[in-house]
Amino acid sequence: MPLLDLDPDVVATARKLAARAAEPVVRIAKAHTTVAVERATLRLAGITGADTTHRAGDVPWVNRVVDTVREHCGLEHGVVLPAFHALREHDLGSLTELAEATAAGQIQYRVPAGRDADRAAKTGRVAVARGMRTVDRNRAQRDRLVARFGNPPQRPWIYLIVATGDIDEDVVQAANAARAGADIIAVIRSTGQSLLDYVPEGATHHGFAGTYATQENFRIMRAAMDDVSKEVGRYIRVTNYASGLCMPEIAVLGGLQRLDMMLNDSMYGILFRDINPIRTFVDQRFSRQVHARAGIVINTGEDNYLTTADAVDAAHTVTVSQLLNEHFAHEAGLPDELLGLGHAFEINPKVPDSFRLELAHALLARELFPDAPLKWMPPTKHMTGDVFNGYLLDGFFNLAGVLTGQSILLVGMMTEAVVTPFLSDRDLALQNVRYVLNAAAGLREDFRPAPGGLIVKRAHQVLGEAVDLLDRIVRDGLLDAIADGTFGLMKRPPDKGKGADGVVEKADGYRNPAADLLETGETK
Repeated sequence: MPLLDLDPDVVATARKLAARAAEPVVRIAKAHTTVAVERATLRLAGITGADTTHRAGDVPWVNRVVDTVREHCGLEHGVVLPAFHALREHDLGSLTELAEATAAGQIQYRVPAGRDADRAAKTGRVAVARGMRTVDRNRAQRDRLVARFGNPPQRPWIYLIVATGDIDEDVVQAANAARAGADIIAVIRSTGQSLLDYVPEGATHHGFAGTYATQENFRIMRAAMDDVSKEVGRYIRVTNYASGLCMPEIAVLGGLQRLDMMLNDSMYGILFRDINPIRTFVDQRFSRQVHARAGIVINTGEDNYLTTADAVDAAHTVTVSQLLNEHFAHEAGLPDELLGLGHAFEINPKVPDSFRLELAHALLARELFPDAPLKWMPPTKHMTGDVFNGYLLDGFFNLAGVLTGQSILLVGMMTEAVVTPFLSDRDLALQNVRYVLNAAAGLREDFRPAPGGLIVKRAHQVLGEAVDLLDRIVRDGLLDAIADGTFGLMKRPPDKGKGADGVVEKADGYRNPAADLLETGETK
């Protein structure tokens, strides 16, 4: 039941403005491709593995093929036409053989025309459709396993991080976390992977504060959590990161290995990794289409804005970002039930009535997006190293999540900003969550903010400020707003940033069967 008495006309205006602000960026995304989109397409077509002979280290075969195609004839027509034309022209049996021949300098790529182009497009579509059907089967398998084992009995679902740097040790910790009550296991990526313009191969055993997001690591963790799901009697979900310069590829790998959630924000890479804005928007549109097809819940990154900007003064920028993320997601085919919009408990606890303000912000998100699985993030910015104060603050965070009906609750650690959590820290943090869920699970039905009180007034204020900001963004342009530091105080101009050289404007004859299948929902 709505508690904030939001004006439906104001809410509708906010959504209309978000759509108008996003539309020019959507047009740009549709008119461009990137090296990562083309590599993701080849992964769906079946290319796996890497060139292990390169002096600089292992180079994924998809990188080898896409880079060579671009060097020989450009990517304006996509990688599929030249790649599948070369496959037929040289009478090769597989894309892997084509990649090996490419590395050996035996292939000269060109864009075919006429019947040759039609044959290459048809063959490429058959190969890509085979990969797409694997994604479809994985989605159906998830549905069967959820029906068999069941979802967690309570909301919010408990989301817990593992980050050992060794996938085998991650499995051990993830299994124990699930036995202790975790419903979602998030595997943290190795430091800096978002800035790699390739996806490493194989299992990670010596990562830096995490493991690489690789197809093999995804397979290992998903298989392990399937076993644990049988043991604990509920389906344990697995999360990783489809962000950075390889966002589309990682989204495809997640679909091919039945991941359940992936972090995927429309602006996070721009703001916090200085990735080129155009590259990011092109990549995120394709990756969200993949997530929609795979039934993967995305988690957006609005919580990060509040680690650099003030959580009270900048609250409306979170709402604006949520509305933009919603529009970008819907345009890419993601329904509300797969839209895990993020927000966070990051107000300075020394601010008077800080908890009431947190409730206002959390309730506003809940009522603006009633059908979205909102992801509620714990305090980090104001965790001082005082573990006793931190444990109390996490308890208030957990209570706010229950009172405002959040869907996903990331477990806060009292040792935040001190050390990478010990297993004992995690156990205590889970005890904190379980206590609040057990003691206050039904409290929401008794929670009614006073009409005209601080919570209601604050929610209306934030929504009003969000509408004003969206109106300005419509006038000035979203790319200019990002360049001006509107979000998270980070200024990122559209012609700068990492990966800008990987953006390509599509030619009239551009072909990409993956994009076609994602747009239409077809399987062949």
